[in-house]
Amino acid sequence: MTSRWWFYPALAVLVLPLLPILLLVFASIVTYPTLPSLETLTDYRPKMPLRVFSAEGTLIGEFGEERRELVKIQDVPELMKKAILAAEDDRFYEHGGVDYIGVLRAAYSNFTSGGVRQGASTITMQVARNFFLSKEKTLSRKFNEMLLSFKIEHNLSKDEILQLYINHIYLGQRSYGFASAAQVYYSKTLSQLSLAEMAMLAGLPKAPATFNPVVNPDRAKLRQMYVLRRMHDLGYINNEQFDQAQKEPVVTRQSNRRQEFAVNANYVAEMVRQEMYDRYQDEAYTQGYSVYTTIRAQDQAVAYASLRKGVMEYDHRHGYRGPEGYVDLKKNGSDELIEDALEDVPDSDDLIPAVVLAISSKVIKAHCKGGQVVEISGDGLRFAQQTLGDKLALNRRIRAGSLIRVYKNEKGTWEITQLPQVESAFVSANPRDGAIYALVGGFDFYRNQFNHVTQAWRQPGSSFKPFIYSAALEKGFTPASVINDAPLVIDLSQTGEELWQPKNYEGGFDGPMRLRQGLVRSKNLVSIRILQAIGVEYAQDYVTKFGFDKDKIKPFLTMALGAGSVTPLQLMGGYSVFANGGYRIMPYFIQRIEDGQGKLVGQAAPVVAGEGAEQVIDVRNAFTMVNMMQDVVKHGTAMRAMELGRQDLAGKTGTTSDSMDAWFAGFHPTLVAVTWIGFDNPQSLGEKETGGGAALPIWMGYMDKMLKGVPEVEYTVPDHIVTARINDNGLRDPNGTHTEYFYEENVPPEQGETVPEGNKTEASGQLF
Repeated sequence: MTSRWWFYPALAVLVLPLLPILLLVFASIVTYPTLPSLETLTDYRPKMPLRVFSAEGTLIGEFGEERRELVKIQDVPELMKKAILAAEDDRFYEHGGVDYIGVLRAAYSNFTSGGVRQGASTITMQVARNFFLSKEKTLSRKFNEMLLSFKIEHNLSKDEILQLYINHIYLGQRSYGFASAAQVYYSKTLSQLSLAEMAMLAGLPKAPATFNPVVNPDRAKLRQMYVLRRMHDLGYINNEQFDQAQKEPVVTRQSNRRQEFAVNANYVAEMVRQEMYDRYQDEAYTQGYSVYTTIRAQDQAVAYASLRKGVMEYDHRHGYRGPEGYVDLKKNGSDELIEDALEDVPDSDDLIPAVVLAISSKVIKAHCKGGQVVEISGDGLRFAQQTLGDKLALNRRIRAGSLIRVYKNEKGTWEITQLPQVESAFVSANPRDGAIYALVGGFDFYRNQFNHVTQAWRQPGSSFKPFIYSAALEKGFTPASVINDAPLVIDLSQTGEELWQPKNYEGGFDGPMRLRQGLVRSKNLVSIRILQAIGVEYAQDYVTKFGFDKDKIKPFLTMALGAGSVTPLQLMGGYSVFANGGYRIMPYFIQRIEDGQGKLVGQAAPVVAGEGAEQVIDVRNAFTMVNMMQDVVKHGTAMRAMELGRQDLAGKTGTTSDSMDAWFAGFHPTLVAVTWIGFDNPQSLGEKETGGGAALPIWMGYMDKMLKGVPEVEYTVPDHIVTARINDNGLRDPNGTHTEYFYEENVPPEQGETVPEGNKTEASGQLF
């Protein structure tokens, strides 16, 4: 027995080194059955945001805590996959979940560098951690992570694991997954990304905040270069690809502006969000609904640009108001401190906030938000030229430290500009079914989310006159009826307010004129006399046919001048009735809704003019009104629109008292659009500002591009309409200088013909 004394020490020597391994095996046997089920992975259903698309499928809005877009592994470009592997796990397809070679390599790198520079987490381990575990750095968490990785590798294929990683990993800006990040950072699909952009995204999982190209472009570039070098070293890309990708500048969708989507349609997206929340409550933001709107991407882009241009032109006509603020360069003179000062100054698309660094009478040097330093000279100073001197009030003078706005014009040179105070709205649609093609609810959604298209109740001014004239046609008036443009004094009982002496815009009076002339020249006294003749109650009832609210249009003579309240959307619907031949349509903006699985759960069913829509006015009435509104464009207050070189446009300007609101509502047979401009707190736009000067250019900018290449249309004369030669007195005359359209039952008498006293009506020529 004593001869075997050595046995136990020898056994201990043999067993003790194996004890950690035995304990590890025992722990694995005990822990493995308690690991979470992989059902979350095999039946992957993440929270999917509400996504809003244009009619063509362009993403224009997204709502939800997490931005996601699922993509199948076969649809991921090969270079994108290689960029991810180069950045995170180049031995992914070789190891079984834990890369022991990678662990040793990371350990050696960290030891030689004297700190933690490399991690050893494989893509499989990251999937395990992101789906099932916390991010706490403990041995137990790491142990469970490794066991889960083995379990995942045992149950899923490599491509399935990589697909989960590509769709689930967080990449900053609330985006989860590479397809979502491609949209967020570049407004592109994965297949549209350049190699440099792929490398940029592939570098984000390590530290999305640190390497965010929007917030930290310099650090992001360093990380991008690391990924590109790894791709080159691994043979994924050649020398030419490597060199080209290195030279590509860091430019994201949000680098110089807040625009996150290819088309600025924030007001439309918000309308969709509200509608979806009303239907589905909080599930609207998590179940992956896709809403396809009627908005056409090109229409929306053109409308947005035209509205911004029109508002800026109005604003520049009224002078520079001075800097927005002041930064003390003695205390905040470094680039970093200037950036800090600009951090809280909101962007407004291409109107970039900047701090003046130096100034002379010929040049201004300014630090723009984002770090770029620009010089403004020559024509770029013209707008603010008078404020460069020392003699003006301090709060208007530009000096070093002034917080200003700069803008890069179409020629690529910088200009001083400013944020406008005025607001505007634009909406266009198909007049046959009401499908909205473009909707811009204001100058800047992020500055003012009030949707002026749908929420702003404003006086329409003279843009309302066509509805009064339409009512008059149904009472027997004709375009040849003669109305006296002469002074009137109207008492309290007829106005609902106080004694009223209405005037024309230009101030004078032109005496008797034909009804057509009254509309073309927008004569206020003609409109009032027409309304007196047909009756305010009749007119109030009549205009509801076009979709206006009766309680917003009071039965007073001021109605003739547009003293009621309408929204731009309502006015657009009203003008659609004229454009489509007399049918009431309902404007709509949601085409269809799909759930997270692509199943159709909602579909628009619009009524169409001539195919189920209610006919609210005689087709002859619609034709006659269109014909007169064509003359408004050709010869009247909207004559500026003839610069578009078309004969098939019709519409009406509108300017309210004291120029508080400026409008233009007009149409082509296939497209109706309304634009408005005014202040949220009503005040005069300026003595010389009118619908034709302030609002019409916005409409023209849109129509010019959207009707490019569209053949001119000739309006068809409906049955029971006749033409006749007339003279200036509105009577038939073979030698008359005007040709006019009439309902066949309302043809005026011939010059010299005696009309029995009892048969004299509004249609018989001279009315007043």
